[in-house]
Amino acid sequence: MAVLLHRLGRSAYRHRKLVLGIWLAVLAALITCAAVFGGKLDDRFTVPGTESQRALDTLGKTLPEASGADAQIVFTAPEGHHITEAPYTAAIAGTEAAVTKAPQVSAVMGPAASGAVSADRSTAIVQVQYSVQRAEVRPSSLDAIERAAEAAEKNGLKTSVGGSAYGSNGVHIGPSEIIGVAVALLVLVVTFGSLLAAGMSLLPALLGVAVGLAGLLALTPAVSISSTAVTLALMLGLAVGIDYALFILSRHRQQLARGSAPQESIALANGTAGSAVVFAGSTVIIALAALSVIGIPFLTVMGLGAAGAVLVAVLAAITLLPAVAGFAGTRLTPKPGSKTPQQATDPDGSTGRTTLGVGWVKTVVAKPLLTVLGVAGVLIALALPAADLRLALPDNGSAPVASSERKAYDTVDDKFGPGFNGPLLVLTETESRSGAQAGAQAASALRDLKGVKAVLPPQPTHDPGQTVIQVIPETGPDSAHTDRLVHDIRSAAPGIRETTGASLAVTGTTAVNIDVSNRLSDSLLPFMAIVVGLSLILLTMVFRSLVIPLKAAVGFLLSVAASLGVVVALFQWGWLADALGLAHTGPVVSFLPIILIGVLFGLAMDYEVFLVSGMREEWVHTGRARRSVIDGARHSVRVVTAAALIMFVVFAGFFPLDDALIKPIAFALAVGVALDAFAVRMTLVPAVLALAGRYAWWLPAWLDRLLPDLDVEGTRLQTAPEEKHKEPARVS
Repeated sequence: MAVLLHRLGRSAYRHRKLVLGIWLAVLAALITCAAVFGGKLDDRFTVPGTESQRALDTLGKTLPEASGADAQIVFTAPEGHHITEAPYTAAIAGTEAAVTKAPQVSAVMGPAASGAVSADRSTAIVQVQYSVQRAEVRPSSLDAIERAAEAAEKNGLKTSVGGSAYGSNGVHIGPSEIIGVAVALLVLVVTFGSLLAAGMSLLPALLGVAVGLAGLLALTPAVSISSTAVTLALMLGLAVGIDYALFILSRHRQQLARGSAPQESIALANGTAGSAVVFAGSTVIIALAALSVIGIPFLTVMGLGAAGAVLVAVLAAITLLPAVAGFAGTRLTPKPGSKTPQQATDPDGSTGRTTLGVGWVKTVVAKPLLTVLGVAGVLIALALPAADLRLALPDNGSAPVASSERKAYDTVDDKFGPGFNGPLLVLTETESRSGAQAGAQAASALRDLKGVKAVLPPQPTHDPGQTVIQVIPETGPDSAHTDRLVHDIRSAAPGIRETTGASLAVTGTTAVNIDVSNRLSDSLLPFMAIVVGLSLILLTMVFRSLVIPLKAAVGFLLSVAASLGVVVALFQWGWLADALGLAHTGPVVSFLPIILIGVLFGLAMDYEVFLVSGMREEWVHTGRARRSVIDGARHSVRVVTAAALIMFVVFAGFFPLDDALIKPIAFALAVGVALDAFAVRMTLVPAVLALAGRYAWWLPAWLDRLLPDLDVEGTRLQTAPEEKHKEPARVS
């Protein structure tokens, strides 16, 4: 791989205008396709094969309005008045009539028909039903409903509009993301000591992100792509794109500082640091693509979309960066006295000057056992809240406090009870032509279940053997008690069938979200086992060692557990929620742990390879175990620190978004990167290697012969340049 990337870097340098032209042409073509053929983003959660999804698909054919999105118009009378007073009932009736004419609306049910009037007669609800899913509801339809609600306010009523037709508003790039990129640029300037070099790192990353996002949006007519998938692809593509360019360019500038010619220097940097970039990027891609095996389309698209963005970032780093470096030529050579590592000699005999990072590693290595116990203790303490982890998908209760859908949600919760925000639909089916009687009997049986607040009369469908029963839980849609009620209804279904002859299936938005969360919970441990197993195999092949893979896997598990613990403490328990401006606390977003594991795995491998490969190189050359840890860190600690800071600020830049899906993911990734890079890779890793001594680099001879040699650092390219075009290089 190193030889191939060496040739690719040299070719890109020579043909820089052609390479840059190809990237710009691809970007222009994708933007054109996205503009001309691009469709709408689709934020539906579906779980093929589950009871809730099968029943929802059935209702889509026999009663489309029951399976589609819904909206609520919540009316509140002025203080001291009742909503049932004549002026207010007339205003509500006028709103109903106006909403009936709105585009795509299939049914409207006012409080006179549904009885949706609060016990204190201060609040009433008008239900609006669509025959299409939320992703297909046009903005013009929601605008018409909102205008009709506002008209009622002229009579003194307070109104708010919510329901499942509202949700994530898609991707909005705001000041926080721009500030994140600006801070990343500042980190690059400090790292390189050069504005030109910083811009050279940023340019390929930004162009790669643009290509990745344009390509993803161009696929919307053929593939259901969610707004969360686009945001995650943007977040990851930007973070890894800057990091990968940083790794290669820093190697290039070190070689320029030693007098290498620009063309040979970028080719060698591409073959060495570029090999590590390809390896690290491949691990991220594999982990994200593995999300597709869970069988949830929404998550599959998220994983594949993010994996595609990382793939483009890797391609930009190994092709576009060498081309752009060709335009800069010798101007990228560090000036004398800059912060690029120089060859000097410390008083202790080691090469290179002592920087803050190297000083930290020396401190860690001086007291390795104390360091290991201290870091492990802190990470375990941070991980303790993760034992209380509860998973669910967000609803309008997680929307910004000032939004109309949040106001509607809170009003319904307060006046009617939390269950009215997450009703369950129970589909009854009989083999006979008359299912009305069986549906009525089933509804009567459901009223006796614990946790049921109300059961509405069965509603017939276009199939005479079917009815739909709306069950109102006592608890909200993200409550563990509602999850238990769904389980209880399904457990009671066989007995109800024996009594009534009707089979029951629980569905609706709340039940589908519960099934998604349960499937993700069940997939968490197997997915973790796959990722950890993969890390053990890959790192054993890269470093020809048993200690390093085991240490890396344990460190990765500690990072994930600590990150989840911090997320639970903030988003579930509400610690510091007010200080950080959280609109809602409750269960953690159900797919956050799996996304965190997949992304953090790749990044942990990334930092592990760049940090430990320098230590291994020193060990191979000197055979001094503890000294090689310090001298090896000297080559990479500054770059890894900068890379981690860039990752952190990019992820943290998405935290202020008022999106209940993206906010916790951005926070978890930012915390995870910080913990893994600084607590595990920069502290725990040197300490463990110092404790293990020469045994850190031991591998049984029989296993060494069996394992393929990946040559991630391209050692042969540096030690025997005259042979670099003849055969693949070896690590050891």
